[in-house]
Amino acid sequence: MKGEIVIKNIKDILPGFLVCLILALLAIYIGKFVPNLGAAPIAIFLGLIAGNTFFTKAIYEKGSKFSEGDLLSYSIVLLGGTLSITEIFKLGISGIVFIILQMIGTIAITIYIGKKLKFSKKFKILMASGNAVCGSSAIGATSPVINAGDSEKGLSITIVNLTGTILMFALIPIAEYFYKFNTHETSALLGGILQSVGQVIAAGSMVNDHVLEMATLFKLVRIIFLVFVVTWVSKKYKNLDSKEIVEDTETFLEKEAYKKRKKKLAIPWYIIGFFILCLLFTLKLIPGELSKAFKFISGKFELIALAGIGMRVKIKELISQGPKASLYGLLVGISQIILALLLIKLLKV
Repeated sequence: MKGEIVIKNIKDILPGFLVCLILALLAIYIGKFVPNLGAAPIAIFLGLIAGNTFFTKAIYEKGSKFSEGDLLSYSIVLLGGTLSITEIFKLGISGIVFIILQMIGTIAITIYIGKKLKFSKKFKILMASGNAVCGSSAIGATSPVINAGDSEKGLSITIVNLTGTILMFALIPIAEYFYKFNTHETSALLGGILQSVGQVIAAGSMVNDHVLEMATLFKLVRIIFLVFVVTWVSKKYKNLDSKEIVEDTETFLEKEAYKKRKKKLAIPWYIIGFFILCLLFTLKLIPGELSKAFKFISGKFELIALAGIGMRVKIKELISQGPKASLYGLLVGISQIILALLLIKLLKV
């Protein structure tokens, strides 16, 4: 019985995964002709085109989700086997304080802008967690806490992912203008603003390997704080349903399921895996050749994941919501940039 389920899951994942794989290979090929851009942003761009034109059917959904989520998680774990703990210490106290203040500021600004644009409380909270922490993953972790509906969850994921994709390109000239691609400041800008790990990796790869690695570390530290954000939301908005909606059966079941998981809420497994491999590499328990293999495999998983991220940004869903939803994402993105520039200067990150 279990074997049949596994086979079925593989069959469900395969179509979308193969599309993401082909797009990643195509991105590698095209990237050879535009080395300054690199394969990573091209993979997202190709995924964006494919997911909104030729591959819109539900058959590709599970495979693109697997590529975006699972493969990227494996990639992050393997990346830990290529970095020393000493690299993490380079973030410094100012780097950690920057991350915390940037997250708090993003949450406050996002909720404020959403209030002015008259969006629902649930939608504002999902947008706040998604932009402040780690995009789709944060929205997925927050939605059962406030019993958000599928439409609110889907729209927030679309806006956050699209905003992050735009910022991924926009932040590069900003980093060059303000910081001349200085590793620490540029990494703080990318890792402190961009919504998903994939976007951070793609943006970092457009600068250099040092920025890619450090920007990823900034981002991973942000993700560690996800547990605190979700806990805060659960306490502050615990009575949200009684004020806004009457629960239906599905919402009630989601709420009960969350209650059972509440005590188990913890740091995502891939963050733990990343730091375990990072420690093993620091202690020289991972041979050099194996570390190189980790880096190679991690890089290829990243590209497939980035194609998946692009495929899951649905432009049609965003257009159907009218210009107000797009304006929301735009204003939040601009606010994040201004806040980050100010904090990096004040804290001397």
